[in-house]
Amino acid sequence: MEEEAVRWSVKVSKDTDLTLRTFLGAHGMKKGDISKFIEEAVRRRVLQCTIQDIRARNADANPDEIQRIVDEAVSEVRAERRAKGKANKA
Repeated sequence: MEEEAVRWSVKVSKDTDLTLRTFLGAHGMKKGDISKFIEEAVRRRVLQCTIQDIRARNADANPDEIQRIVDEAVSEVRAERRAKGKANKA
């Protein structure tokens, strides 16, 4: 299902506009692809900031404890998937 689009009004410098349009054109993209490019860029930037925040928050954490938590979570998810797979086969 496609999400409802929201219109943004943004201002960028002429240099940024030309650089982006040149980049898109060089990669076979069209004017309409600017929105897709911006959305992907925003998602990546938000992810980067989230990762930085998590790293800063956990800077003093014990790496072994973090690994134990990750391993435990992965094991739980794998067990759930195995159970679902067996239930679907039955």
